[in-house]
Amino acid sequence: MNRHDSQLSERLRTGFLGVIAFGLILFLLVQARFILICLAFAIIIFSLTSDAISAFARLKVPNWLATTLALIAIAVGLLWAATAVVAQVNEVVSTAIAYADRAQAVLSSLSQRWGPGAQEAIATFTGNIDVAGWLRSAAAQASNLISGSVLILTFVGFMFSERIWFPVKIERLTGDPDRARQVLGTVHVIMRRVNRYLVVKAGISAVTAALIWAIFRLAGLELAGAIAMLTFILNFIPTLGSIIATVIAIVLVLAQTGDPTLTLTLGGLITAVQFVVGNVFDPMLLGQTLRLSSFGIVLSLAFWGVVWGIAGTFLAVPIMVAVMIVCAQIPWLRPVAILLSQEGLPEQEPSSGLRR
Repeated sequence: MNRHDSQLSERLRTGFLGVIAFGLILFLLVQARFILICLAFAIIIFSLTSDAISAFARLKVPNWLATTLALIAIAVGLLWAATAVVAQVNEVVSTAIAYADRAQAVLSSLSQRWGPGAQEAIATFTGNIDVAGWLRSAAAQASNLISGSVLILTFVGFMFSERIWFPVKIERLTGDPDRARQVLGTVHVIMRRVNRYLVVKAGISAVTAALIWAIFRLAGLELAGAIAMLTFILNFIPTLGSIIATVIAIVLVLAQTGDPTLTLTLGGLITAVQFVVGNVFDPMLLGQTLRLSSFGIVLSLAFWGVVWGIAGTFLAVPIMVAVMIVCAQIPWLRPVAILLSQEGLPEQEPSSGLRR
């Protein structure tokens, strides 16, 4: 009996310490969110450009030249992207605020057709929504992209300077060449899968954005470029991103046209584009690329969205890929990797699935 009590006490103590450790890690994730988010994006950019540098090396380009060109390209691209996103968000905010009165007038006329009950419900709903405040808040958050880009660029630069010594450090940390090769192999698998996901997702998002841009241009509406850029960016957020992009596009159509019939027509086209891409091409391509559980993606999206906000929703899938692959290498965490994988095979490479 004493032995049973001691085992129970040990388990309770271990569980209690685990809860404390999780709470401490969660506290640090929230408090250092800006630095950690920038570091996560820097690692992703470093991973993508490392593949490019390796490709240049195979073309007999000196490593220092390839690294220098990569850093220049990253700096120009990152700062240009941040500036473009801020400019487009500000344009959407200013235009949406300018059309806010027209949108409220349209909603008021629609509510009158549906009767006094619907009119009162719509009035109560719209009265509790501070659209202008939300848009200004989004613009303020977008302006943080500039400072974040500078920090990301700094992290990437130091990562490139340490790139050549990383395998040596891993070998000295593990003290075993075989174990070091295993760790490096795990890191390369994570980089390969995340890079593949980002490339495929970028292609899918670009096609979706181009179709939304074409719909706006053919309808003669403003903000076609801004909506296309927002659609491209938001589609990197699993599930929720396409919904948010669709709602924003339909609201802007209603605000600009003031015509419910035209809004329903264009809204149906926009929804159809998002539905076909999100439910046909997205699962077909990304399902083979990631082999992640759909429910696990939703849980990861919810967790990192709460912890890191909008940036966390963008990073949810890459972090989940890394967690699944790392857990697959640790025996007592392997059940977690099996649950996170789509078919219970976390080690299986997506390419092998494509060959079958």
